Amino acid sequence: MQNVKAHPEIVQKTIYSILFTISFSHFINDLLQAVIPSVYPLFKEKFDLNFTQIGLITLTYQLTASILQPFVGMYTDKNSKPYSLMIGMSFTLLGLFFVSIAPSFYYLLVAVALIGIGSSIFHPESSRVAHLASGGKKGLAQSIFQLGGNAGSAVGPLLAALIVIPFGQSYIIWFCLIALIGISVLYKIAIWYNGQLELKKQNKIAPEKIATQHLSKNRITFSLIILLLLIFSKYFYLTSITSYYTFFLIDKFHVSIQESQIYLFAFLGAVAAGTLIGGPLGDKFGRKYVIWISILGAAPFTLLLPHVSLFWVGILSIIIGLIISSAFSAILVYATELLPGKVGLVAGLFFGFAFGMGGLGSAVLGKLADETSITYVFNVCAFLPLLGIITGFLPNIESKKA
Repeated sequence: MQNVKAHPEIVQKTIYSILFTISFSHFINDLLQAVIPSVYPLFKEKFDLNFTQIGLITLTYQLTASILQPFVGMYTDKNSKPYSLMIGMSFTLLGLFFVSIAPSFYYLLVAVALIGIGSSIFHPESSRVAHLASGGKKGLAQSIFQLGGNAGSAVGPLLAALIVIPFGQSYIIWFCLIALIGISVLYKIAIWYNGQLELKKQNKIAPEKIATQHLSKNRITFSLIILLLLIFSKYFYLTSITSYYTFFLIDKFHVSIQESQIYLFAFLGAVAAGTLIGGPLGDKFGRKYVIWISILGAAPFTLLLPHVSLFWVGILSIIIGLIISSAFSAILVYATELLPGKVGLVAGLFFGFAFGMGGLGSAVLGKLADETSITYVFNVCAFLPLLGIITGFLPNIESKKA
């Protein structure tokens, strides 16, 4: 029988071609998802929606995306399904088609639920692909993977501003072509992934080194709860931007919808850049420190943002995006080191919780905006990054970095 030395790429080599390809598929997946909140002003006007209903659209999408993900992850930890990646993108395609022809608010809810299901299938297995291709550089691999998603989230609103806002809801159907491209890319990824699984079956590969064997189950559980609280802080704040930043700019500074989308694009572009930086910094200096600086370090800027001029809002939003986005890759890799061998479960749990918090945040903040104002919402959310101080309770599970 062939041994693992005959195939060192399985466990040793960082396969950048696969990392960038799965990152590109993540770019497509999140670009398509970002189209929906980007056209909220259009839906609000066309269907005469209030902010509570806008929040319910996000909640519906995020709940279907979040509740299923941990279960998908647990299942695929034991039964990897490479071709499920294509199935996930197919659900997204179907959801976009129905969004483009939706005649009512409730029809929209069903359509965005399909997009959420697509996301719940995509993320656990695609995270496993990134992990498998990392060659041990887990932070870097996760950052490259996340970069695609965040870049897609940034480009989505820009394309929506150019294609959908000027011409109307029906033009969302053009994004189905991008979904078809995504399916073809994922087919190639699935072939490689399936091949790696076959090689792993043929060769006995040593299990991952457990860095947390000195920790009790209670300490590991406590650490996971802290990480989830940090995700709550990060994604509740990010939701205030992704769902309501355009409304904040329109309400406070009287900019046009298209101008507000450009500001949102700048913020999301900064998020993409920050994501790429966070993983390698975590590999080099330790993930705990990156998590701490990323979330708590954003607080001074989030506290200033609601009180400055339009120019400084733009500058501060870019700084916030750069800082706060560097945490997720570090959090995800830190969690996989707490639970070695359970990449799918960790990815499903943390992506799912992130989406769930985003959806809950959107609904809660929408209701709060209806009862108070958008500016008040931004004032309240500005305090969320202060929760980053609890990072100090995380154990030091990493060896000293060179």
